Amino acid sequence: MNRNCNGHGRRDFLQTGLSALGGLSLTEMLRHRAEAATPAGSDTRCIFIWLDGGPSHYETFDPKPDAPDGIRGDFKTIPTRVPGVHFSEHVPKLAKAFDKFTVIRSIAHNQNNHGAGNHYLTTGRPTPVPVGCGAFVTFHPSLGSVVASDRGVINGMPAYFNLGSMTRSGGPSFLGASNAPFVIADNPSQTNFRVRDVSIPKSLDPERAGSRRRLREELDRLTRIQESVAEDPAVAFDSYYEQAYRLVYSPGAQAAFDIGKEPDTVRDAYGRTDLGQRLLLARRLTEAGVPFVSVHYGGWDHHGDIFKKLKDDFLPKTDQAVSALINDLHQRGTLKNTLVVLLGEFGRTPKINPGAGRDHWSFAMSVLMAGAGIPGGQIVGATDVKGYYANENVYRPEDFAASIYTKMGIDHGQVLHDTANRPIQLIDRGHLIKELFA
Repeated sequence: MNRNCNGHGRRDFLQTGLSALGGLSLTEMLRHRAEAATPAGSDTRCIFIWLDGGPSHYETFDPKPDAPDGIRGDFKTIPTRVPGVHFSEHVPKLAKAFDKFTVIRSIAHNQNNHGAGNHYLTTGRPTPVPVGCGAFVTFHPSLGSVVASDRGVINGMPAYFNLGSMTRSGGPSFLGASNAPFVIADNPSQTNFRVRDVSIPKSLDPERAGSRRRLREELDRLTRIQESVAEDPAVAFDSYYEQAYRLVYSPGAQAAFDIGKEPDTVRDAYGRTDLGQRLLLARRLTEAGVPFVSVHYGGWDHHGDIFKKLKDDFLPKTDQAVSALINDLHQRGTLKNTLVVLLGEFGRTPKINPGAGRDHWSFAMSVLMAGAGIPGGQIVGATDVKGYYANENVYRPEDFAASIYTKMGIDHGQVLHDTANRPIQLIDRGHLIKELFA
């Protein structure tokens, strides 16, 4: 199990009150969404890849080969497709695909623990009170929940999906449960992969589904995440179960989730890993019209043995899966309206610690962004020669969030209202990262 320094692992994310964070069953979500659906305002979709724990900028997209021993690390650098730009030697596929994406090397902030850093980068707002390293909080609506609120139900499909463990600040906050993500925790690389609430139960033959009582019983068994509020047992089969029934037997929904229909060559290109197949499923969901899909890949909190872990596991998997996604979208002609984002909550410390690891460092981090009109082959900003601080074209998480919202057709300057009807700015003093709109 991949764990961060706070001791929370993948399973812990699923067992820490997901309904408070926003993980709901389909039928509860449909109930809350009934009055919340709004017409789509943009056709741009987003695949938001979250490297939980904080990936090292040194060992990925901002290597410092001229830094002193104890800072530069063990990895060599390799040239990318763009002359003069070098990445870590362990992301060769991404280096070859660099003409299709931008890397921002100069996002920085002051939230140097997992809980606060996660909240800042997934909402665009710092936490209003100090939170601990292991905090699971959403004081402000997440990017995905705001997009869901803006877009509403798309062709009967929820507007916001989370693949893998729930991102700890990925919930809707005061926007309400109708804008929570539909969480798919199961691993699509497994041969028995089935999506909760969407896979047709083997025990239920469509030709024998006339009994609504029997259908209700079968649908109840599909929920795999414990609800915080139990369903009223006296409630009869209602219109929300009718919607669930239609989604379960919808050819479009079934096609989107049937990852087995992909050619073996495509599945192999992404990698037969949890990350690779989740990114392939994310591509299928966005092509089916889902506007926001968050993909969670944890374990990047490398306080020790960072070089072996990155070389043997994390970087090869990420390099293959993310490069395959970008190349696949480009070849299919859908990169133009699909925004791909790759990041974690912060970078890692310049100095290598006694355990051969790097610690938390929020003053410099690298973010990959592709698609939706973002220029390819571009490096935005820079850090100093030793990688301590972003020192050129420095941007904040507010600017990052404002840019994503603008790409998604959402006014980042709008005023929302919480449950007490108090006005709250969506993004406070956020400015666009101008290089993403060149």
